[in-house]
Amino acid sequence: MPHLTSSGTGLAVIGSGAATGPSMTGTGPSLAGTGTGPSLAGTGTGAATGPSAAGTGTGLSAAGAERLGFGIPGCAHPFPALADWDELARPGAPVHWAVLDVAGGLGARLDPHRLEVADRLRNAGVRVLGRLDLGRGARPFSDAVSEAHRQVDWYRVDGYFLDRCPTEGRDLAGVRRLATVLKAAVNQADGAYLVLGHGGPPHPGYADAADQMVTFSGPWAEYRWSQAAEWTAEHPPERFVHFVHGVPRNHLDEAVRIARWQGAGTVFFTDRTGRTSPFAALPGYWDEIVSQIGPGVSE
Repeated sequence: MPHLTSSGTGLAVIGSGAATGPSMTGTGPSLAGTGTGPSLAGTGTGAATGPSAAGTGTGLSAAGAERLGFGIPGCAHPFPALADWDELARPGAPVHWAVLDVAGGLGARLDPHRLEVADRLRNAGVRVLGRLDLGRGARPFSDAVSEAHRQVDWYRVDGYFLDRCPTEGRDLAGVRRLATVLKAAVNQADGAYLVLGHGGPPHPGYADAADQMVTFSGPWAEYRWSQAAEWTAEHPPERFVHFVHGVPRNHLDEAVRIARWQGAGTVFFTDRTGRTSPFAALPGYWDEIVSQIGPGVSE
């Protein structure tokens, strides 16, 4: 598995499996550069001097911290899937945040359809996050920062979902330093809202690097028997996110109980399955789970 070093020149394909395109490594600065150029985990200037990346902002709202809510990993492009995006902006829906981009990447130019849904979500009080694929730490630092600034310029994102974020302690310094830079990329009082998309239990040090961490992402068959890492009990539920696919309708109550028991404050449960993009559309029981988690939703 690659780890915060650089050795190639291209970009990896976003996804949870092996990259099918060129590797997301490069000869320029990387998240843990070992060359002569600037890096995020080098010596000398390694200590972060910019805004803190320790997730010291307001985090979720008071209401969001009191009850379970949704983090949306991303829906399909809004042109064919506008109905899904409309649902996320429904008044009263307990959506903490939504990722604007899915596996297609940012693209070469501003997309007016994405801009429109981003504005609608913000007007509905939903944080809009851009997606940055860290390639498990192999993505060059300058490349990630450049894309982060384009997402702010084009879509005025409120923060970032760092997809395929490393989980090992050896990569922690690089992610912390990247988080520091990203916090300053968004012009808000508390800086960019950051969610680390680990997908599994990370080293406990990552808790100080962002506002939230995805500590589980996988199928229901694994989730129902999973256990949270012991160190997570030291933090409040609003710090943790669980993504679970293949959840049958008749097991929704059980899934909610597991999330609460394991201390997750933000979830996304779906009945959809598949190796490619099970989270790229809303579940068939969206209305039901919205009513269950967020009472008082306008129908």
